[in-house]
Amino acid sequence: MYRGSLSFIVNHTVDRVRRSKQSISIHFLVLCYCFVTQSVSVGTMIIILIWVAVLIAVVVLYLRQLYSTFSRHGVKHFKPFPLLGNMNKIIFRMKHMAFDLQDLYNAYPEEKFVGRFEFMNEAVLIRDLELVKKVCVKDFEYFVDHRSFGDDSFFGRTLFLLRGQEWKDMRSTLSPAFTSSKIRLMVPFMVEVGDQMIVSLKKKIAESKGGYIDIDCKDLTTRYANDVIASCAFGLKVDSQTEQNNEFYVMGKAATNFNFLQILKFFLILNIPRVTKMFKLDLVTKSVQKFFTNLVLDTMKEREMRNIVRPDMIHLLIEAKKGKLSHDDVKSNDDATGFATVEESSVGLRNVINREWSDNDLVAQAFLFFVAGFESVSSSVCFLLYELAINPDVQERLAQEIREYDAKNGGKFDFNSIQSMKYMDMVVSELLRRWPTAVATDRICQKDYNIGKPNATAEKDFIVRDVNNYIFLYIIVRFHSYHLTLQVRKGTAIMIAAFAFHHDPQYFPEPEKFDPERFSDENKHKINPTAYMPFGVGPRNCIGSRFALCEMKVITYQILRHFELSPCEKTCIPPRLATDNINLRLQGGHWLRFKLRK
Repeated sequence: MYRGSLSFIVNHTVDRVRRSKQSISIHFLVLCYCFVTQSVSVGTMIIILIWVAVLIAVVVLYLRQLYSTFSRHGVKHFKPFPLLGNMNKIIFRMKHMAFDLQDLYNAYPEEKFVGRFEFMNEAVLIRDLELVKKVCVKDFEYFVDHRSFGDDSFFGRTLFLLRGQEWKDMRSTLSPAFTSSKIRLMVPFMVEVGDQMIVSLKKKIAESKGGYIDIDCKDLTTRYANDVIASCAFGLKVDSQTEQNNEFYVMGKAATNFNFLQILKFFLILNIPRVTKMFKLDLVTKSVQKFFTNLVLDTMKEREMRNIVRPDMIHLLIEAKKGKLSHDDVKSNDDATGFATVEESSVGLRNVINREWSDNDLVAQAFLFFVAGFESVSSSVCFLLYELAINPDVQERLAQEIREYDAKNGGKFDFNSIQSMKYMDMVVSELLRRWPTAVATDRICQKDYNIGKPNATAEKDFIVRDVNNYIFLYIIVRFHSYHLTLQVRKGTAIMIAAFAFHHDPQYFPEPEKFDPERFSDENKHKINPTAYMPFGVGPRNCIGSRFALCEMKVITYQILRHFELSPCEKTCIPPRLATDNINLRLQGGHWLRFKLRK
């Protein structure tokens, strides 16, 4: 009786495995459940134990095969933790991702590239700048895309995650929106928001007993960035300094809340897309998606009906949808916008786009613009204020330059005056070296690519595998004459750790020192341009670098024009990064003291 029942269950389970190609472990659990819910004989228990032993053996053999990839090719790497790979210190919040990658980068100084496992996915961390140029520029067509974000129908449609020709067409569509001439028109909106912030700060100082206030600059700069994006992107007037919990700010915080659970979800979506698809995980919550979708589409509809024209992101999206964005100055003079500005490459870009973008595509771009401005810019500015506070000589020299330009322009400033301030650009450039907006970037290979030997003594070249290529690991388990096959996806990711390059004394002597003089006219020619990558490398760099730099300079100008910054009791000195956030944060917050400048 039990033998017949057992045979039926096994046959049925194996048949489902063969037809569905799902994981053996899932069906094994179903099989065990069926056994446990019956009257189990000794013989059946033995068979279950055999299954357990076989499953354990399969997993061990699979992990051994998987985690020996780099060893077989002479590629140096840290020993992986079972199932987690080299992600254990990040997942368990023992170390920030920036330092985790930097440790790997520094551990093997003679290597051109080293290996890394993100859970059970292999990645190659490049250490050699010539190899960086090959991957990101010279052989860009092999590495056009970032890693996939599963089936995320919202965030997955942003420019950052679009792939292949879709990315090229969207980049071509949006490039005119981020040229200097377009950003010039947005500066008055930035200044207006900054004035609101200054009024609020002065009021708080006037109400204080000691003539100063201690504040967390992350909160201050996030509210500023929120209001700038509300104005420059969506045409909304928001004052988050006084209206602390306005809906736009609350939704922005929800969209960029990269706490531990959100970090875990991010890495799961990135590395185990099948699991996230099974549980229908999206990085952005449905409520946030609905808010931004309604906001963008309703605003676009109203403007088209009333023929409203305002030089902001919504107008640019309307023009993009109509195919009317002008490519007048895509090749802007980058020297006018700052050393850190990335060049807009013409690789794969087209002046005429024969593609109609859906409303969902346009909403996704507006959302990406919001997230980048809300989080990246606010983080960079609070680190900039921190560095100015703990380096008073730098602060005073920059304040002096601001006073000179203030007197020269009669207290008014615009795009031209901000971009012509040399020391301001030196300070911002050094800030982005020490605290880059993105600590690392990635690429995924589109077809097999030989990146050569990892070092001079290696015997084998390492082939970066096509992300679409599947290598089959056959593990034959014989039971009632059935053969089970495990299918293992192999696609190698390329990682480039900007934070590690920026802190390599080979390229930047005394990297932990905040020294704007690196970027002076006398010294900046000494910098290897490939080693400096605050906004990425190659054609897939950050499209909004000009906007970000301009916004950072405007708020810095306004704050130093009115306030003197200094450390307070809560200031984190020396700087220590919080490990519970994927973005750069100081432990305990970015607390500084503000008092009126005399």
